[in-house]
Amino acid sequence: MKLPRLYTFRRCPYAMRARMALLQAGRDFEPVEVSLRDKPASLLALSPKATVPVLHLPDSHVIEESWDIMRWALAEPDAQGWWSRAQSPENLDLLRRNDGDFKRHLDRWKYPQRYAGETLSPDEHRDAAVDVLLRPLEARLKDTPFLGGDSPCATDLALMPFVRQFAAVDPEWFEALDLPSLRSWLNGWLASPLFAACMRKVPAPIAP
Repeated sequence: MKLPRLYTFRRCPYAMRARMALLQAGRDFEPVEVSLRDKPASLLALSPKATVPVLHLPDSHVIEESWDIMRWALAEPDAQGWWSRAQSPENLDLLRRNDGDFKRHLDRWKYPQRYAGETLSPDEHRDAAVDVLLRPLEARLKDTPFLGGDSPCATDLALMPFVRQFAAVDPEWFEALDLPSLRSWLNGWLASPLFAACMRKVPAPIAP
Protein backbone atom coordinates (compact mmCIF):
# COMPACT_ATOMS: atom_id res chain seq x y z
CA MET A 1 0.00 0.00 0.00
CA LYS A 2 1.71 3.19 -1.20
CA LEU A 3 -0.96 5.73 -0.25
CA PRO A 4 -3.04 6.22 2.87
CA ARG A 5 -6.30 4.33 2.38
CA LEU A 6 -9.48 6.05 3.52
CA TYR A 7 -12.51 3.88 4.14
CA THR A 8 -15.39 6.24 3.52
CA PHE A 9 -19.06 6.58 2.65
CA ARG A 10 -20.03 9.42 0.36
CA ARG A 11 -23.03 10.72 2.31
CA CYS A 12 -21.66 10.26 5.84
CA PRO A 13 -20.95 13.69 7.40
CA TYR A 14 -18.05 12.31 9.45
CA ALA A 15 -16.48 10.92 6.27
CA MET A 16 -17.14 14.19 4.42
CA ARG A 17 -15.18 16.19 6.99
CA ALA A 18 -12.27 13.76 6.74
CA ARG A 19 -12.22 13.85 2.94
CA MET A 20 -12.36 17.65 2.83
CA ALA A 21 -9.47 17.93 5.27
CA LEU A 22 -7.34 15.52 3.27
CA LEU A 23 -8.15 17.33 0.02
CA GLN A 24 -7.55 20.79 1.50
CA ALA A 25 -4.18 19.64 2.85
CA GLY A 26 -3.20 18.20 -0.53
CA ARG A 27 -2.75 14.73 0.94
CA ASP A 28 -2.87 11.99 -1.65
CA PHE A 29 -5.05 9.09 -0.51
CA GLU A 30 -6.90 6.08 -1.85
CA PRO A 31 -10.64 6.33 -1.15
CA VAL A 32 -12.48 3.07 -0.58
CA GLU A 33 -16.24 3.56 -0.77
CA VAL A 34 -17.83 1.26 1.79
CA SER A 35 -21.23 -0.36 1.52
CA LEU A 36 -22.64 -0.01 5.00
CA ARG A 37 -24.62 -3.21 4.48
CA ASP A 38 -21.61 -5.20 3.30
CA LYS A 39 -18.49 -3.85 4.95
CA PRO A 40 -15.21 -5.22 3.60
CA ALA A 41 -13.27 -7.68 5.72
CA SER A 42 -10.23 -5.43 5.52
CA LEU A 43 -12.13 -2.63 7.29
CA LEU A 44 -13.41 -4.97 9.99
CA ALA A 45 -9.88 -6.23 10.59
CA LEU A 46 -8.53 -2.70 11.00
CA SER A 47 -11.38 -1.29 13.07
CA PRO A 48 -13.79 -3.60 14.87
CA LYS A 49 -16.22 -0.69 15.37
CA ALA A 50 -16.51 -0.68 11.55
CA THR A 51 -17.75 2.88 11.21
CA VAL A 52 -16.38 5.28 8.62
CA PRO A 53 -14.12 7.09 8.22
CA VAL A 54 -11.06 4.97 8.95
CA LEU A 55 -7.63 5.97 7.64
CA HIS A 56 -5.03 3.22 7.16
CA LEU A 57 -1.55 4.67 6.77
CA PRO A 58 1.27 3.00 4.81
CA ASP A 59 3.19 2.45 8.06
CA SER A 60 0.19 0.34 9.27
CA HIS A 61 -1.02 3.00 11.71
CA VAL A 62 -4.83 3.25 11.83
CA ILE A 63 -6.78 6.45 12.62
CA GLU A 64 -10.39 5.70 13.48
CA GLU A 65 -11.95 9.07 14.36
CA SER A 66 -12.80 11.82 11.88
CA TRP A 67 -11.38 14.70 13.97
CA ASP A 68 -8.13 12.77 14.41
CA ILE A 69 -7.96 12.24 10.65
CA MET A 70 -8.42 15.98 10.20
CA ARG A 71 -5.61 16.60 12.68
CA TRP A 72 -3.30 14.22 10.80
CA ALA A 73 -4.11 15.96 7.53
CA LEU A 74 -3.93 19.59 8.62
CA ALA A 75 -1.87 20.00 11.79
CA GLU A 76 1.67 19.53 10.44
CA PRO A 77 2.65 21.58 8.64
CA ASP A 78 -0.03 24.17 9.35
CA ALA A 79 1.33 26.98 7.22
CA GLN A 80 -2.14 28.36 6.41
CA GLY A 81 -3.50 28.02 9.94
CA TRP A 82 -6.38 25.68 9.16
CA TRP A 83 -5.72 23.63 12.30
CA SER A 84 -4.49 26.33 14.69
CA ARG A 85 -7.54 28.54 14.10
CA ALA A 86 -9.76 25.60 15.05
CA GLN A 87 -8.18 25.31 18.51
CA SER A 88 -9.79 28.37 20.09
CA PRO A 89 -12.08 27.66 23.06
CA GLU A 90 -15.04 28.98 21.04
CA ASN A 91 -14.40 26.65 18.13
CA LEU A 92 -13.75 23.64 20.34
CA ASP A 93 -17.06 24.35 22.09
CA LEU A 94 -18.86 24.44 18.72
CA LEU A 95 -17.29 21.10 17.80
CA ARG A 96 -18.41 19.62 21.12
CA ARG A 97 -21.95 20.89 20.57
CA ASN A 98 -22.04 19.58 17.00
CA ASP A 99 -20.72 16.11 17.76
CA GLY A 100 -22.78 15.84 20.95
CA ASP A 101 -26.24 17.30 21.47
CA PHE A 102 -26.74 18.62 17.94
CA LYS A 103 -26.04 15.24 16.32
CA ARG A 104 -28.28 13.51 18.88
CA HIS A 105 -31.19 15.86 18.17
CA LEU A 106 -30.59 15.72 14.41
CA ASP A 107 -30.77 11.92 14.37
CA ARG A 108 -33.98 11.89 16.35
CA TRP A 109 -35.59 14.43 14.03
CA LYS A 110 -34.40 12.82 10.80
CA TYR A 111 -34.96 9.19 11.83
CA PRO A 112 -37.84 9.24 14.35
CA GLN A 113 -38.70 5.60 13.55
CA ARG A 114 -35.38 4.54 15.07
CA TYR A 115 -36.10 6.26 18.38
CA ALA A 116 -39.55 5.15 19.44
CA GLY A 117 -40.40 6.08 23.00
CA GLU A 118 -38.40 9.31 23.05
CA THR A 119 -39.58 11.89 25.59
CA LEU A 120 -39.37 14.68 23.01
CA SER A 121 -41.27 14.70 19.72
CA PRO A 122 -39.32 14.87 16.43
CA ASP A 123 -40.18 18.56 16.08
CA GLU A 124 -38.98 19.25 19.62
CA HIS A 125 -35.68 17.59 18.76
CA ARG A 126 -35.53 19.75 15.62
CA ASP A 127 -36.05 22.93 17.63
CA ALA A 128 -33.52 21.83 20.27
CA ALA A 129 -30.94 21.28 17.51
CA VAL A 130 -31.48 24.85 16.31
CA ASP A 131 -30.98 26.22 19.81
CA VAL A 132 -27.93 24.15 20.72
CA LEU A 133 -25.88 24.86 17.59
CA LEU A 134 -27.48 26.80 14.75
CA ARG A 135 -28.28 29.97 16.69
CA PRO A 136 -24.78 30.11 18.21
CA LEU A 137 -23.38 29.65 14.70
CA GLU A 138 -25.57 32.47 13.39
CA ALA A 139 -24.28 34.75 16.14
CA ARG A 140 -20.67 33.93 15.27
CA LEU A 141 -21.13 34.25 11.51
CA LYS A 142 -22.82 37.65 11.71
CA ASP A 143 -19.44 39.19 12.47
CA THR A 144 -17.08 36.99 10.45
CA PRO A 145 -17.37 35.02 7.19
CA PHE A 146 -15.84 31.84 8.63
CA LEU A 147 -15.47 30.15 11.98
CA GLY A 148 -11.76 30.75 11.58
CA GLY A 149 -12.35 34.50 11.25
CA ASP A 150 -11.48 36.07 7.91
CA SER A 151 -10.12 32.71 6.76
CA PRO A 152 -11.69 29.25 7.14
CA CYS A 153 -10.44 26.58 9.50
CA ALA A 154 -10.94 22.93 10.37
CA THR A 155 -14.05 23.79 12.38
CA ASP A 156 -15.79 25.04 9.24
CA LEU A 157 -15.03 21.72 7.55
CA ALA A 158 -16.05 19.71 10.60
CA LEU A 159 -19.46 21.34 11.09
CA MET A 160 -20.61 22.05 7.55
CA PRO A 161 -21.58 18.45 6.62
CA PHE A 162 -23.85 18.21 9.67
CA VAL A 163 -25.51 21.57 9.04
CA ARG A 164 -25.99 20.45 5.43
CA GLN A 165 -27.66 17.25 6.63
CA PHE A 166 -29.93 19.19 8.96
CA ALA A 167 -30.95 21.66 6.23
CA ALA A 168 -31.80 18.83 3.83
CA VAL A 169 -34.38 17.21 6.12
CA ASP A 170 -36.91 19.98 5.45
CA PRO A 171 -35.38 22.58 3.10
CA GLU A 172 -38.41 24.90 3.04
CA TRP A 173 -38.61 25.02 6.82
CA PHE A 174 -34.86 25.62 7.05
CA GLU A 175 -35.03 28.46 4.51
CA ALA A 176 -37.70 30.18 6.61
CA LEU A 177 -35.52 30.29 9.73
CA ASP A 178 -34.06 33.64 10.70
CA LEU A 179 -30.50 32.44 10.13
CA PRO A 180 -29.27 34.44 7.11
CA SER A 181 -25.57 34.42 8.01
CA LEU A 182 -25.58 30.68 8.61
CA ARG A 183 -27.35 30.02 5.29
CA SER A 184 -24.85 32.20 3.44
CA TRP A 185 -21.96 30.32 5.07
CA LEU A 186 -23.51 26.94 4.23
CA ASN A 187 -24.30 27.89 0.63
CA GLY A 188 -20.77 29.17 0.14
CA TRP A 189 -19.33 25.83 1.18
CA LEU A 190 -21.84 23.87 -0.90
CA ALA A 191 -20.76 25.85 -3.97
CA SER A 192 -17.04 25.52 -3.25
CA PRO A 193 -14.62 23.51 -5.41
CA LEU A 194 -13.47 21.75 -2.23
CA PHE A 195 -16.94 20.37 -1.53
CA ALA A 196 -17.40 19.39 -5.19
CA ALA A 197 -14.14 17.42 -5.05
CA CYS A 198 -15.16 15.84 -1.75
CA MET A 199 -18.46 14.59 -3.21
CA ARG A 200 -17.04 13.25 -6.47
CA LYS A 201 -18.12 9.65 -6.89
CA VAL A 202 -15.34 7.07 -6.94
CA PRO A 203 -15.42 3.38 -7.81
CA ALA A 204 -15.82 1.00 -4.90
CA PRO A 205 -12.78 -1.28 -5.24
CA ILE A 206 -12.55 -4.60 -3.51
CA ALA A 207 -10.05 -3.85 -0.77
CA PRO A 208 -7.52 -6.63 -0.18
